[in-house]
Formats: sequence, C-alpha cells, structure tokens
Amino acid sequence: MNLALFDFDGTISDRELFADFVARAVPPQRLRLGRWLYKLGLVSGSAIRARVARFGFQGLDLAAAEQAGRRFADEVLPGAIRPEALQRIAWHREQGDTVAVVSGAFDLYLRHWCEHHGLDWICSALEAEDGVLTGRYRGAQCVGAEKSRRVSERYDLSHYAQIYAYGDTREDLDMLALAHRRWYRWQEVA
Repeated sequence: MNLALFDFDGTISDRELFADFVARAVPPQRLRLGRWLYKLGLVSGSAIRARVARFGFQGLDLAAAEQAGRRFADEVLPGAIRPEALQRIAWHREQGDTVAVVSGAFDLYLRHWCEHHGLDWICSALEAEDGVLTGRYRGAQCVGAEKSRRVSERYDLSHYAQIYAYGDTREDLDMLALAHRRWYRWQEVA
C-alpha cells in the first residue's frame, strides 16, 4: 500500500482560500480594520494567518464558526477544486492508497470537505475554551516542518511501499521531502 499526501490551498484548490473563509466567518467590521492593518506590514504568510486568526476569531462562538465552516465547505469549495486534483485523488484511491490532505487550512471547513470525499486530514485548528474561540491556534500551524512532523507522527512511513506528495509553495517542501515521488505545482520533480 502507498501513502499520498496532498496540500490543499493552491494544490487541490485553484487558489489560496484562507481569505475567502475569513471573509465569510469574521464580522465585517473586523474585516475592514484587519485589511487596513494588513496593508501596513511585510510579514510571512504564517505570521499573517496567526494575526488574522487572533484578530478575526478571538471571542467568536465556536458553534457559529463551525456552521460557517460547513457552509464554506458546501458552497465555496466545490467551485474552487481543480479537476486534475480530484482525478489524481481518485487514481490513488483506486490503487488502494491511503490519501491524506495535509494543510495549513482550518479544520473548521477542511474536515467537512475531507469527510465528504473519504480522505484523511491533517490541518490547522483554532483553540476554543468553553465554546468560544480564543483566537489562537490549537498547537502549531500545519505549515512547513510542522506538516512533515504531523505526517510522521500519524503514519508509520516505513509501512508504505511508495509515498507520493503534492504541493505548491515553500510551506510544502518539508512534506515533499518525505516522499519517494513528489509533485510541485503539478510537475513531478526529482
């Protein structure tokens, strides 16, 4: 049996969807202020995501965020998925491979999409206390070295004849390094 690891944003989807989800889940007044603050700084994608999570989600009701995530998975994600990604996922499933989506995306929506498609998922999650989001991540963001760490923690890689990995940014390179066969922006690389 083989293991196939797919990044989500920009690999399975045709674009980065973080901002799209935030725009649907965060109150409009926070969005306006957040956009203004974003234009002022030059920081990494993971730093921006952490600040957006803190500013946008802190104090929001977890149940409302879960509902927003389910709606996003049902209404937005189907129109953002690359047909070639679904074909490749289907090919892996036909081979009997274990297929996992490994992403910095929030579990609030990615979990629903993966469940619908019968896929494993490893992704970022927001922390909640007493049903209210804290604005912090539960653990580290699932990007960069954290992707490979979580994959290695969840799967015994020595049990797989071949490991395939698909990604599209520098944040995927550590995950790609785990694989025998790897695709970067849908081009196989050595």
